[in-house]
Amino acid sequence: MPQKQSKFRRQPGLGPVAGLVLLVVIFLFSSRFNLGDAPEGVQSVPMPEHTLQDQPLQVYFLDVGQGDSQLVRIPGETGYFNMLIDTGEYEYADGLTDYLRDLGVERIDALVCSHPHTDHMGCMARIVQRFEIGALYMPQLPEDKTPTTTAYEKLLDAALDKKLTVNRLMEDAAIESPAGSQFQVMSPRVDADWEGANNYSAVIRLVYGETVFLFTGDAEEDSEEVILDDGYLVAADVLKCGHHGSSTSTSDRFLAEVDPLYAVISCETGNRYGHPHRETVKKLKDGGIVTYRTDQDGTILAESDGTRVSFTKGLPSVEGKD
Repeated sequence: MPQKQSKFRRQPGLGPVAGLVLLVVIFLFSSRFNLGDAPEGVQSVPMPEHTLQDQPLQVYFLDVGQGDSQLVRIPGETGYFNMLIDTGEYEYADGLTDYLRDLGVERIDALVCSHPHTDHMGCMARIVQRFEIGALYMPQLPEDKTPTTTAYEKLLDAALDKKLTVNRLMEDAAIESPAGSQFQVMSPRVDADWEGANNYSAVIRLVYGETVFLFTGDAEEDSEEVILDDGYLVAADVLKCGHHGSSTSTSDRFLAEVDPLYAVISCETGNRYGHPHRETVKKLKDGGIVTYRTDQDGTILAESDGTRVSFTKGLPSVEGKD
């Protein structure tokens, strides 16, 4: 269980300061927006004096086969703030429900759909139906690229049934978090116009004390370049590699700027895409980055006390239906 001192004590780069918070009330494919302010980028966040029994931040990189799902648990004075980023395919609905409940999760304060591909949100409608949801976040794609999959339509229906306001994820969108932590949304741009859905993935940086996690969904090199060109500070201790370790993501320039101590890749053993691609594996190895993979290590738990990050691998996978 390797443990290293966080190396990030840098000052923020010149990313955008003011942004928009656009609240999207979705009825099928229509939307309505409200304007607001977004937080400034920061490198470190002062830790509160007291947290939940001095428990660490927990980030579970859940093994959901050839899919993606991360559970972030931020300790506070009264309990954990739970963020669930993606859910995996529909077949994991029951297994994920059980997994979360076994961890004591009764409420999901922030449910994030990084982008509307079913390997990331296939069972998200079920999660909305089965848990109390504080807020639901997702990017909005242009009308001609908005998916018409059953999983996506069921998610919209589930949100409507629960009268949930769906918050649009885009650059500088605000996500509330407990004291000692901050979420920074770097992508997609408001005016993004990509060929496929991957580059519309929300890229979210979590700062907890002096430690930093970067969640990238399936964002590919084009999106990574825009984030860097926009001046965002992307340095992080832990990088969740984009697109399951595909060579289309984790570009040389982006990896150099993130400069992580650790990388995590979510993929399935023997998947038909060949993930993770050997180019990605090689550059991580050549960079001396400690790498964890759900296909080899099962569910992976990263914990932070605000200064150091430690890992536990080999935790149970989320059960899926055959």
